[in-house]
Formats: sequence, structure tokens, C-alpha cells
Amino acid sequence: MIKRLLAAKPSSAAVPPSGAIIVDSRRKAGGRTRNRVVMTMAIFFGIYGVIAGRLVYLGLQDPSEAAPTAVRGLASRPDIVDRNGEVLATDIKTASLFAEPKNIIDPDEALELLSTVLPDLDPEQTYNKLKSGSGFVWLKRQLSPKQQADIMALGLPGIGFRTETKRFYPGGATAAHILGLVNVDNQGIAGLEKYIDNQGLADLRELGLASAGNLAPFRTTLDIRVQHIVHDELANAMERYHAIAAGAVVLNAKTGEIVAMASLPDFNPNNPVGAHDKDKFNRMTAGTFEMGSTIKSFTTAMALDSGKVTLESRFDATRPITIGRQTIRDFHGKGRVLTVPEVFIYSSNIGSAREADVVGIEGHREFLHRMGLLDRVKIELPEVATPSEPKVWKKVHSITIAFGHGMTTTPLQTAVGAAALMNGGKLLVPTLVPRTEEEALASAKQVVSEKTSAEMRYLYRLNAEKGSGKRAEVPGYRVGGKTGTAEKVVNGRYSSDKRFNAFLASFPMDDPQYIVLSIIDEPKPEKPGMGATSGLNAAPIVANIIRRSASLLGVKPEFGQTNEALLVSYQ
Repeated sequence: MIKRLLAAKPSSAAVPPSGAIIVDSRRKAGGRTRNRVVMTMAIFFGIYGVIAGRLVYLGLQDPSEAAPTAVRGLASRPDIVDRNGEVLATDIKTASLFAEPKNIIDPDEALELLSTVLPDLDPEQTYNKLKSGSGFVWLKRQLSPKQQADIMALGLPGIGFRTETKRFYPGGATAAHILGLVNVDNQGIAGLEKYIDNQGLADLRELGLASAGNLAPFRTTLDIRVQHIVHDELANAMERYHAIAAGAVVLNAKTGEIVAMASLPDFNPNNPVGAHDKDKFNRMTAGTFEMGSTIKSFTTAMALDSGKVTLESRFDATRPITIGRQTIRDFHGKGRVLTVPEVFIYSSNIGSAREADVVGIEGHREFLHRMGLLDRVKIELPEVATPSEPKVWKKVHSITIAFGHGMTTTPLQTAVGAAALMNGGKLLVPTLVPRTEEEALASAKQVVSEKTSAEMRYLYRLNAEKGSGKRAEVPGYRVGGKTGTAEKVVNGRYSSDKRFNAFLASFPMDDPQYIVLSIIDEPKPEKPGMGATSGLNAAPIVANIIRRSASLLGVKPEFGQTNEALLVSYQ
């Protein structure tokens, strides 16, 4: 039995021991496991390598280039600076809130939490965005740093921020109407901001070339120091005289550059709530008004320049003029014959009407067009109104327009026309872009003779010394000017208790460098028993502006020489 079993037992070479089988199978299984581990590790290393590489790549990219299309369009704008390089408008970075609705877990919870930080979110509109399932939606543009921090603390999935460009105006409302506004996409919609876009910035944005590094600052003619003074004086005047509006401009009489211009009420372009309210428009360029007796400056200049009238000419102002249903009277009539200087300093309506009658209807209309008062002014601002005049001029129109009633123009055009009367007769195109005197003269038009200009300088100074412009006097600066008090039209009739006042000034009168025009709408008497004519309110505004800004403008006071008006003879 034992031999048979031994005979039947296979040889060791044919049948391996059972232990060897187990060891071999373990070796094979172990190899496969190692391969799987290596492959798994390779896959994980590959995935994390791709992620790390992507993060490094994105970290090296310009944020503006990596942003989505909705953000990439928010290209930079050039800084706007004043004539001395002071920044008036610049770009700053701000965060805007977006959502990826496809990653929003609970739209109701997200809306509820976001509303705790941004209570002004529209609930229905925001909820519809959050549950839309789309890849990207804006929720709130241009957040404050605190809002961004508070939203980040909420820890909401699918909510993120993009860095955008926001316009910032360091001076706030100081030059609001000139600088204008941009919309939420940083595109100009008013003022110089819109002008800059129209000069090629919009095209650069479309091409993706509008970046902070390749945009030179846009330099203006403004002096922010003088601009602040003008704005401050207007705010004080509105309060002091209980007016509904006020405005002023400081214009270089030699170059046509606008050094300062403001209109109140205005707005803060950093938070332009109510910027489009009907009473917050730029009255200096976008409003037309009957400028009252300031227009007598042009009536007298027209008469003198015609050659039919001299400073020695006399006009009968003993009785009112009646034409049709109109009766022309003087506010403070002298009841006698007046010389041309007396017509001017006493602001005689009757005398001005007779001056216009000497020139004639067609000559009168042609002269006002020549002076640029009845045509739309050309300037960099888009907010410009068109003056109005009678469709058909009759004698009654010429007579009333002679003293400032029956036609409307903008205050800026009135100042520009006055510059021509002061600077030797050259009508300059006003500008907010710096230019030299030679550049200004290249496009200037000679509208009155140098002799007429010299005579008007004499009359302006005489009026400040002895006429209605006494309250515009500033010792040492030899101011001259003309008052203008116009009754406002209410329900188709002139109102005796609502006025639009103006004062048109120039200084220094021996060689005028600047024109200063102030307007004040519906001023009330400063104190009970006082009047509310322009000599009592518009003239002091001009005096205060000149007193505070003349030295900044480079005009030195002179106290040694006589201040009396002197007439230079041109023969």
C-alpha cells in the first residue's frame, strides 16, 4: 500500500509545492496593486498639476484681460486735470457683485442673506437671476469696500466679485456741470466726459486699446482754485438772497479760455442722485434767458460802431416811448435829454431804444448775430441751448431787445460777446481746452473797431464809479461792468416781483484780462426794506469772486494810480 502510494505520488518536478503556488499568486496580485496605485497617483498629480499651472497662469495675467466680456468693456478713461495739473476726474478700482446661478444651491437663502447687506436689491428681479441657471449675471455694480467684506463673510457659493473701474471726482460738485458724468459702464454721458468719448475714446474702447497706461491726461482751461471760489460764492449768494438758482463764469478776454464756470443747483458726480432734475441743468450754457440791461452794452456798442453816434451824442429821455400796446419807461428816469454815457450809467431804456432806432431794425439784428448772441455757441460741452429771437423783426422788437427784452441767449454767450467789446473788438470762440493767444486770434473775428472797444471800456469803468455797478468795485483791480435786471415771464406776462439778475464785468479796465459774469434767479431782498435789483446782489457776487481770485489769476493790484475812467482817443 505504501509502495503504491509512493509509486502513485507525482514527482516534485511535475507538481510544485502548495506554498510556492501561494507565493507566486501574491507576487502577481502585488504587482497589479502597485500599478494601480502608481496610476492613481499619476492621475492625481496630473490633475493637481493642471490646476496649479492654471492658477499660476491666471496669476500672471492682467485682470482686465482675464475678465469676462461684460467686464472687459469697462476700459480706463484718461484723467481730467485743470490747467495746473490738478486732478479733476480719475479712475479708481471697485468691486462688483456677480452670481453664477448654476452653482447657487438655494436661491431663497442667497437672496435673504444678500438683502441683509444690500437692502436696495430688487427682490423679484434678483431672485429670478439667482434661479435662472445661467453661468453669469450681475447683481450689484460698484460696491463699497465694507459691502464687499460683509458679502464675503456670508460664505455663499456661486457668489463672486469682479474688479471694475469707477470714475471718481475729488472735487465733488465743484465742477460738476463742466466735467459731466459717466454711466455704470464708465462711458461718458454728459459734460467733458461725453466730449472725450466723442473725440475717439469710444473707438479705442471698441478696439481694446483704452488702458490706463496709454491714455494721456485731458488738460482743461479750468483753475480748480478759482472754480472753488466761484462755486462757494454762488452757494453763499443763493442763501443770502434766497434765490432759486445762480451761476457765474470767469473768461479770459484774450484767449477765450474758461477759467471757471458753475451753475447752482448742481449735483455730486460721485453720487449723481437727482442729476437729471429739471432745476439742476447748466444755466450758463444750457439755459437761455432775457439778459436784461446787460444787453445795453451791445446796443451802445452797436450805435457807436455804426458811426452815427458818438459819446457826445444826446437822446431825448424826457417822456416814455409808446409803440403799439407797448410803453417804454425808465426804471429811475431822469426826465431829460441824456448823453450816451448817461444813457449807459443810468441804464435808460428810453435812451437805449433810441440808440437802436438810429441803427435800424436790420442793422440791429445783424449786429447781434455778428456778436454771436443769437447763434448756438460752439464749445466742448454737449449741453448747449439755442438762443431765440423774433421770427420777423419789427420796430417794437428792436426797441425792446435794445434793453434786453424780447430775445434770449445763454449767459456764456453774453460773456463771450462782452470779451469782444473789451479786447479790441475780437470775437473769440470760447473753449475748455488750453490754447495760446496766438491760437485764439487765428480763429477770431473782428466784430467792432478798436475805437468802439476803447469807448466801451471807458463806459464800463464809468458805470462802476458812478453808475449802477458801484458794488462791484474791488480796490486796486479797476473793475468795470454793467448791471442787468430782467423781469421774468410768468404765465405769458412779465412779473414785477420775479427777477433774473445779472452783472457783466471786466478787469483790470486799463487792459482787460478777464470777463466775470454772474447771474442770480429770483433773488429776494437781503433785508426788509432793501431792493433786489442786480446792483444789490449780482454785482456783489462778481466783486467777491474778483477779490478772492484776482491774485490767483496773476492780476496784481495797483493802488498808486488813479482809478477814474479815462477815455483813450483813437484819431
